[in-house]
Amino acid sequence: MTDDAPGADQPGDVPERPADPPEVRDGWLLVAVAGALAFVAMLDMSIVNVALADISQGLGVSAATAQWAVLGYQLPVVALLLPVGRWLDAVGTRPALLAATGGFALCSVLAAASPWAAWLIAARIGQGMCGAVLFVLMPVLAIRSVRPGLRGRAMSVPATLGPLGAVTGPAVGGLLLDQLGWRWIFLVKIPFCLPALAVVWRAMPGDGRLRGADRRFLADTALMATGVTVLLLSLTLASDTPAWLPLALVAAPPLWWWLRGPGGRPVAGVLRAAGLLRAHGAVLALAVGFAAMHYVVALHLRRDEDVSATTTGLTVLAFPLGMGLAGPLGGRLADRYGARPVAVAGAALTAVGLLLLVPLGDGWSPPDVAWRLALAGLGMGLNGGPAQALVMGAAPPGRAATVGSTVQLARSLGFTLGPALATAAWGPAGPDDGVRAGLAVAALAACSAVPLLARPARGPASRTEKTTDAAPAAPR
Repeated sequence: MTDDAPGADQPGDVPERPADPPEVRDGWLLVAVAGALAFVAMLDMSIVNVALADISQGLGVSAATAQWAVLGYQLPVVALLLPVGRWLDAVGTRPALLAATGGFALCSVLAAASPWAAWLIAARIGQGMCGAVLFVLMPVLAIRSVRPGLRGRAMSVPATLGPLGAVTGPAVGGLLLDQLGWRWIFLVKIPFCLPALAVVWRAMPGDGRLRGADRRFLADTALMATGVTVLLLSLTLASDTPAWLPLALVAAPPLWWWLRGPGGRPVAGVLRAAGLLRAHGAVLALAVGFAAMHYVVALHLRRDEDVSATTTGLTVLAFPLGMGLAGPLGGRLADRYGARPVAVAGAALTAVGLLLLVPLGDGWSPPDVAWRLALAGLGMGLNGGPAQALVMGAAPPGRAATVGSTVQLARSLGFTLGPALATAAWGPAGPDDGVRAGLAVAALAACSAVPLLARPARGPASRTEKTTDAAPAAPR
């Protein structure tokens, strides 16, 4: 089908789909489900890292093969976000959420029962495919579950619990590994998934049915999966060896073909029409700053300062502690004063905390590092919910899942890009100044988010900042 053929999506067109479901008035149980599933999906991005040596020994495979227990989940999640977002705009949210949560739990059980490596990798790929659906649906579920005036508070739940899952994953994984063994790292998600399934089944109204993907969806998925997989692999490898970074150029052709084709044009059109490009840039920049900071600080304390693993872990936990404390406050302030000013204030506070880390050098004690991390974490907590409410509130009718997928992709790319950029800056600066160079990358990324958020958007986004309200859902 050519670009102009009848029925081809044009930028900004709304696909035929079931009308958005009627809003559930203050459905905080569903908001809690969104937070719990966001926590679980992000937890799975990091919890398996600590068990790779045990998986390698337990299944009798090499360390490189065991690494695919991590990559098998991470790559499908990120590669499928945008195609899944467009597909979810055309199907019912409730059946998609039930299928994804049930599939995620089932694949967790299959991974825990793995008798050999191929089984484990297949289960992790399936889990990653379900995880991509969960990542897209969590902000959609939160914003549709309460009245417009409470959306800042609702969005702060998944926006805070998701990153907390990522940073607490290694600690939770280490505890399970020491006490119960590596298979329990996959089973720990079941107590979250089963109650979530029960709540969604009972509390969420029906809003359509699932539909199979067409050939165009499969073509879009192939292009995106190829481009994003190459990009993520290059960035991941560059965290250890910066020479791998040029491999990212190989990702450009398939991503360009996707962007110029019938799958990518509507997505780009939605972001331009809603004035969301700068907000997505801010999400990407803050994710880069967080990931670069976390990588540099942990490596510096363990390798250069010879701080114990326990003390390093406790020091780094100051960031998620500050984030968890400030997250609910950020949502309340956004509902009262508007999402944009609170998001800007949070980004500025994060930038200040990271700037104060740049002089990090010999002689700094863990408490010196911890209070600066806590300050940056407070800023991220203030920013997370309001920024996501700002983005999701500007989504055009029928495009909430598409916008949810783009913001999740921006955040995921930032988490991967941060360590790669910090490593690239660290090497040329030498052993003495490398830490400062890596932290300067983190601070500059956070600083760039402030003007991106501060400048008001043009178009529909500028009219939704006070209430973070999307266009009214069409009645069924």
